[in-house]
Amino acid sequence: MRVLGVNAVFHDPAAALVVDGSTVAAAEEERFSRRKHGKAPVAFSTWELPEQAMAFCLEAGGLRAEDLDAVAYSYDPALVGAAEDHPAADPWEWLRSLFAARAPLFLRSALPGLDPEHVRFVAHHAAHAASAHAASPFPSCAVMVLDGRGERHSALLGVAREGTLEVLARQELPHSLGLLYEDLTAHLGFRRSSDEYKVMAMASYGRPTSLEELRERVTTDGRGGYRVDPELDLERFAPRLDDGAAWRPEHADLAASVQARLEEVLLELAAWLHERSGESRLAMAGGVALNCVANTRLFREGPFSEVWVQPAAGDAGTAVGAAQAVARELGDRVAPVPSAALGPEWNEDELVAWLDRAGVAYERPDDVADAVAAALADDAIVAWFQGRSEFGPRALGHRSLLADPRRAENLERLNDVKGREQFRPVAPMVLASRAAELFSGGPLPSPHMLFVHEVAFDWAARIPAVVHVDGTARIQTVDHADEPLVARMLEGFAARTGIPAVVNTSLNTAGRPMVDDPRDALECFGSAPVDVLAIGPFVIRRGERLGAPTEGREAVAA
Repeated sequence: MRVLGVNAVFHDPAAALVVDGSTVAAAEEERFSRRKHGKAPVAFSTWELPEQAMAFCLEAGGLRAEDLDAVAYSYDPALVGAAEDHPAADPWEWLRSLFAARAPLFLRSALPGLDPEHVRFVAHHAAHAASAHAASPFPSCAVMVLDGRGERHSALLGVAREGTLEVLARQELPHSLGLLYEDLTAHLGFRRSSDEYKVMAMASYGRPTSLEELRERVTTDGRGGYRVDPELDLERFAPRLDDGAAWRPEHADLAASVQARLEEVLLELAAWLHERSGESRLAMAGGVALNCVANTRLFREGPFSEVWVQPAAGDAGTAVGAAQAVARELGDRVAPVPSAALGPEWNEDELVAWLDRAGVAYERPDDVADAVAAALADDAIVAWFQGRSEFGPRALGHRSLLADPRRAENLERLNDVKGREQFRPVAPMVLASRAAELFSGGPLPSPHMLFVHEVAFDWAARIPAVVHVDGTARIQTVDHADEPLVARMLEGFAARTGIPAVVNTSLNTAGRPMVDDPRDALECFGSAPVDVLAIGPFVIRRGERLGAPTEGREAVAA
């Protein structure tokens, strides 16, 4: 079966293609439109579809719209009910539901040849859940989904066996851990549904001084649900910050307090789910599952022996989950997703055409991985553009900015390149075979940057650029079998420096989506103080420019 999954309702619109049970392509609309998060997370934007992402997925699968057996839309307006009795008390809920109900007609316009009868609605949290258990390596597992909101709920707890999900508990709105964290994000002067990771970083600078009161205001019910006091006012803990305003210790303390209570609630829910499901393994999705600090505490202190988190745990991932759920309904056996590298890629001829068009001097070293290792050992900042782009918010060695972790100054240097707040950390990628020497306290391997690990005492001074203020690092382990080019680069760096890790952060600048295509890479390289661009097998060095495009081809031949 050929199933196109679509996320379009709240934010991070995306598309995914599942063919005969295998996920062959997935991409977020922001990577094509260059509009961060694709669209504003408001009811007025529900009609907007990820048209370019859908087109890419069909092209990647060699399909036309009329070839599709189904389109899976990750929201079911029939579950919302009447606007006047909706528990979210959103005065614009009727508009969101109206647009969602007409999605088959919108999709027919965007995909000429599509039969609207092929569109199937999949409940939002069911799509999240499928993206977790169907994509995970577990044949059976407990499933926990927590986010801001779906149609009428903010959480789902269940158990998946042989691809079938049994729902054990749901949490109705307006109670929502995700919305509480969004409210905190906005209260601290950041953008909700976008900057929650900044709050997680800020929490490390504070103390949970308000935790006792939050324990009274945010409680679990012993039935797989929880309550958030509607009278909870964040203003009583710290004054609201305007966008860009400097934060003070009381703001970091508030972030630490909400973060700590979030972690405690997850542990309480996990204990209930473990007892009810009888499973030893847990798969997670939903925006809350991108909180890698909470994930790590759940791994360390929770009852599950294994915890797997969907790399695209946010709403974009529901495109994959919806497609997987419908593919299974249609009789396919759905396979785990082997990699997050599901986006576009370019062959060498296409890259050469872009480089020649840009008029830049470039070379083709014998081994681009070794050339980059040498540049990093010489303290260069390297833009790394290789293979298919990643699906989800993490740069995992395909669209990355790399640097030497030995110099503490490189944290500030990279944050300056990206235009980020200086309190935010950068992450290390490390050879999987050496990871246990440097890091502990989290699951190993950890290939998707979804957990934090403690940095070994004797290594912290050797890799200061990647050590957060609390002594942790959000690592990505790299295995030769999965990422041979990245592993070879790490080995080359280790041979020169004795350090089997480099700094890895996403290839983009502030407020812009991650780089996706060669033009994006060249624009980013041209506008940011980056020393080297490694794009496919080619290397461009800062300051080298040609007068005529044809000289670029001569440089390759030379």
